[in-house]
Amino acid sequence: MAKHSNPDDPSVRLLKVGERVRHILSELLARGEAHDEVLSAHNIAVTEVRMSPDLRQAKVYVKPLLGEDEKTVVKALQVNTAFFQREVAQRLGLKFAPKLRFQADETFDEASRIDQLLDDPRVRRDLDDEDDA
Repeated sequence: MAKHSNPDDPSVRLLKVGERVRHILSELLARGEAHDEVLSAHNIAVTEVRMSPDLRQAKVYVKPLLGEDEKTVVKALQVNTAFFQREVAQRLGLKFAPKLRFQADETFDEASRIDQLLDDPRVRRDLDDEDDA
């Protein structure tokens, strides 16, 4: 039986390379190898890396722990992009080094917003009414 795949679903290779890039960047940030005062002063989580199909572009989603100084941290990462790209290229061993684009991860903020909406008494009342039916 033929497998039906969605063209929007990333391949296993894309996922594996993205995860390797995430681990490399996390390790570099944890060890403070970037020699940047802003990056050294913050604990930064690399939450996800999404690779382009040709493996030449990587969107890197980051979140400073406790959510402090998010814009400053993302700016510092962008300033140090060349260092991170060079390190990733050396450690990955791919034919082409992916171009990294750092972005703040908004998924936690969105999840908090949804939780607040669900905690609203009017929404809770509506949900309770559905359970009774």
